[in-house]
Amino acid sequence: METVALKYTIIKNREQYDRYCEELEYLVTHANSENVQDEIDLLTLLVAKYDDENNSFNETDPILLLRSFMAGHGLKQKDITAILGISKGYTSDILNYKKGLSKDVIRKLAEYFKVKQEAFNRPYQLG
Repeated sequence: METVALKYTIIKNREQYDRYCEELEYLVTHANSENVQDEIDLLTLLVAKYDDENNSFNETDPILLLRSFMAGHGLKQKDITAILGISKGYTSDILNYKKGLSKDVIRKLAEYFKVKQEAFNRPYQLG
């Protein structure tokens, strides 16, 4: 029987974690295709598993995390606008690092994606 090398495996170290995060960010921001949705879902699961086991959630950029959740749930910017009850402009500013997340937005995101508020409530660089 022939062995097939897997494209992705369980994350075993920080270097692999960083590589998978970069790959996930690229797929989420550049690949607008249904063909990569399974790949995005798998990477999201692998990154989340590593985060849970290594507490690296504290280092994850909240906006990258949000984009990852959006991709994993098949959500577009307009869906986030509706979920959060905020303007299209504010949603765009959040996703493009122009405005921070308010306490209300953090609460709604955590509730919607079923994660602790701490996942979104940490400092990150605004552009």
